Amino acid sequence: MEVAPPIEVFSLVQKFREDPHPTKVNLSVGAYRTDDGQPWVLPVVRDVEREMANDETLNHEYLPVTGLPDFCDASTKLLLGSDNPVISQNRAGGVQAIGGTGALRIGMDFLHSRLGFNNIYVSNPTWGNHKGIAKALGYTTIGEYRQWDEGTKSFDCDGMIADLKSFPDRSVIMLHMVAHNPTGMDPTSDQWERIADAMQEKHHFAFFDCAYQGFATGDLDADAYAIRYFVNRGFEVFGAQSYSKNFGLYNERVGNLTFVVQNATQLAAVKSQLQLVVRTTWSNSSAHGCRVVARVLNNPSNNTRWQDHVKVMASRIILMRDELKKRLIALGTPGNWDHITKQQGMFSYTGLNAQQCEKLITEYHIYLLKSGRINMCGLTSGNLDYVANAINAVVVGSS
Repeated sequence: MEVAPPIEVFSLVQKFREDPHPTKVNLSVGAYRTDDGQPWVLPVVRDVEREMANDETLNHEYLPVTGLPDFCDASTKLLLGSDNPVISQNRAGGVQAIGGTGALRIGMDFLHSRLGFNNIYVSNPTWGNHKGIAKALGYTTIGEYRQWDEGTKSFDCDGMIADLKSFPDRSVIMLHMVAHNPTGMDPTSDQWERIADAMQEKHHFAFFDCAYQGFATGDLDADAYAIRYFVNRGFEVFGAQSYSKNFGLYNERVGNLTFVVQNATQLAAVKSQLQLVVRTTWSNSSAHGCRVVARVLNNPSNNTRWQDHVKVMASRIILMRDELKKRLIALGTPGNWDHITKQQGMFSYTGLNAQQCEKLITEYHIYLLKSGRINMCGLTSGNLDYVANAINAVVVGSS
């Protein structure tokens, strides 16, 4: 048995930690950082955790297999909108999961083992775990659709539509709801309409990865536009939610699989089958993180505070995009850098090639993925000039 290759992003984090260089910068792992470069525990989360610590009614008994009901119900409403007709029609539900990854896993497992889906397609590029999960579950075909146009550094809508129409009918299509990882380049509302048309024509199943609600615009409803549009069009959908980013609960692994079915009679059957998938996967979810989320989402005062925190994080990301682009233009860095501010959310696909990225790591101690993806939250007012000058140097040096 061979030693498995390292997971790139976590390998970079380790190298960053071991690097003694005084001006090192970590732009690799997807985690929010303050302008001081520090993790941020949201104040409302701190307060709720204190409240929970003093709540003598809480214990460590098992949750239901499908999760904490208050959490699942609140998560479903957050994603779809509390006034969405599918909720009052009893056509939507949720199952708690071990982070967004767990939600993806049980959803993909259900589609493959219960409904017989064998073909799944992800964007090119996509989050590295999508293909790995599909492969582990035994999907026959794990393919890609075009998403990123390297020449224009933009979303390749025409390419995606053509690919969707070429895939076998009734394929699973993994869609990024907002703040596409890794490119940060999302479809417009008109483009989502074209995507839905193509998927409806081919009877594809829409599976949304919903890891960054609120992180694109700071508006939780606006960021959920895509999945709500598909639901309003009559699609049955899965939505894998994660609370790692928008709640800062990275190591608590808090997720939810929201699902929408055609009629209320199917809801109980789907939930019961997902319960069996959960039972044979991790058996039972943890309670702490989901209790935090439930106490925030279901309390109007806490919810308002949390939404303000989300706006703070999104606003800082948007500011870092503006400032990086401004500096690259001022330096006369070769190329067009408009894509930096057209992209949304935590990540930016910079357009830097693997050689330029390696040079940034080895010569400038700036850690990023070889694909050129950077975490915009790793930029601060204190390191922006250093990073911009380093990018300029490696681009000029290779042009």
